[in-house]
Amino acid sequence: MLRKIDRYILGKFLGTYALTMALILAIAVVIDISEKIDDFINQGAPIQEIILDYYLNFLVFYGNLFNAMIVFIATIFFTSRMTNNSEIVAILTGGVSFRRLLWPYFVGSLLVAGLNFYLSHYVIPSTNQDRLAFEMAYFNSRNEGERFKNIHRQIFPNHFIYLENYNERRMTGYHFSYEIMENSELRMKLMADYIRRDTGSGTWKLDNYYIRRIDSTGREQLRQGRRLDTNFRFKPEEIVPRLHTVEMMPTPKLNRFIAKEKIRGSENINRYLLEKHGRTSTPISTFILVLIGVSLSSQKTRGGLGLNLAVGLLLCVSYVFFMKVTVSFATVGSMAPLMAVHVPNLVFLALGIWLYWRAPK
Repeated sequence: MLRKIDRYILGKFLGTYALTMALILAIAVVIDISEKIDDFINQGAPIQEIILDYYLNFLVFYGNLFNAMIVFIATIFFTSRMTNNSEIVAILTGGVSFRRLLWPYFVGSLLVAGLNFYLSHYVIPSTNQDRLAFEMAYFNSRNEGERFKNIHRQIFPNHFIYLENYNERRMTGYHFSYEIMENSELRMKLMADYIRRDTGSGTWKLDNYYIRRIDSTGREQLRQGRRLDTNFRFKPEEIVPRLHTVEMMPTPKLNRFIAKEKIRGSENINRYLLEKHGRTSTPISTFILVLIGVSLSSQKTRGGLGLNLAVGLLLCVSYVFFMKVTVSFATVGSMAPLMAVHVPNLVFLALGIWLYWRAPK
């Protein structure tokens, strides 16, 4: 049960957190508007879509993304003020242990981290759909689509496709081949100079095709022609799944997607796993950064609030830099994605324990 002092600290925690979040997001929106006002005007984006589809989801996405950092800064700010006003000293000399002092901080962290966890796994993927659709419509409308080269993918067990060149937006490709293997032996190979998706009928149109079939006895059947309309079991977005695609998947759907991509031998599997594990590591970092913030700012220093905020910002930058380094290692395959997103948390947890040990008791 929370005592009066607990409610006082918890109120400070949540109030400062909400104010800091509002100020930082307001600055972010102003900067974003200044950068994109020309695109809004030139592309004729309706004001309703700008507010509801873009900036409302912009606030949810970036507020959730930087949630742990904002909690950290807010914790240092109001705890340093309490320290300068001798409130922390009065609480400790009144018989409250430092461990007990952390209890309302833990409750506040639990509330914020729980909301962060729920948003990351279930809400943000849905809001990303509207935000990214808006960006594609009004920021990238002049882009004809990114081209990909030398695509090798296993789309189903023993089913392989190859494209020398593929345009994602137009759903067209050159030098296409489709191979079906059985017991490590080739059973069918379809080749075509050009392939495109007919969005009306949902079929694929192939030009200058060549089909080779081999039965279990080794007998071959050859067929070729100028034009072939056919259906494939794979969808266009499965040829080159993008990272922004997984950003729009709630975690249960993302888990199913990753399972399929593992079967297909996707070269981007580490990126998908980073997205999945990152949704959990961020809420966990909230507790660690709050521990560091309280331990760091609960004792008086000559620099006061300014020094504590400076040290806090330096630690934020260090945390982000450390996370970028480990994520880069995971992206190239030299580190497991689960380890990459949690190593910074473990390192800063060790720092938090050391600061807690040094904090005034």
